[in-house]
Amino acid sequence: MDRAEKRELVTSLHGVFENTGVVVVAHYQGLTVAQMSALRGRMKAAGASLKVAKNRLVKLALQGTEAEGISGLFTGPTVIAYSADPVAAPKIAVEFAKGNDKFVVLGGALGRQTLNAEGVKALATMPSLDELRARLVGMINTPATRIAGVLQAPAGQLARVFNAYATKDEAA
Repeated sequence: MDRAEKRELVTSLHGVFENTGVVVVAHYQGLTVAQMSALRGRMKAAGASLKVAKNRLVKLALQGTEAEGISGLFTGPTVIAYSADPVAAPKIAVEFAKGNDKFVVLGGALGRQTLNAEGVKALATMPSLDELRARLVGMINTPATRIAGVLQAPAGQLARVFNAYATKDEAA
């Protein structure tokens, strides 16, 4: 990698650290290429990204960003996972770490907030942005459904009364 490529990588990583909602840092030593490809695929499906970069270049890219506090995590073979959704990258990383003891979550950053491994795990247990939206729409829809049911109930009762009188007259 020549200087121009390194400069370009640092610039792109700087943009990632400034514009993403969450960054997760993990050790990946001992993972096979197939396992890394599977992890990348899961991240991409969830709207997140995974990047392996030299620690020195990542530390340079972190300078002047809100996530600068995580620079101490970059020792040894590290990988960064990031996403705009604050839950997507941590959720996939923690799920992958449960099934793979060679993938160890070290910590991360949520805006200015620096997270340790437990903080990332706590973030992973939260519902995603799409799940929260679905719950909110469900909560808004439920009262409207109940109102419609209450309004239709008297008409239904009236129809049953008319039907009872009609069957009574036919029987007589």
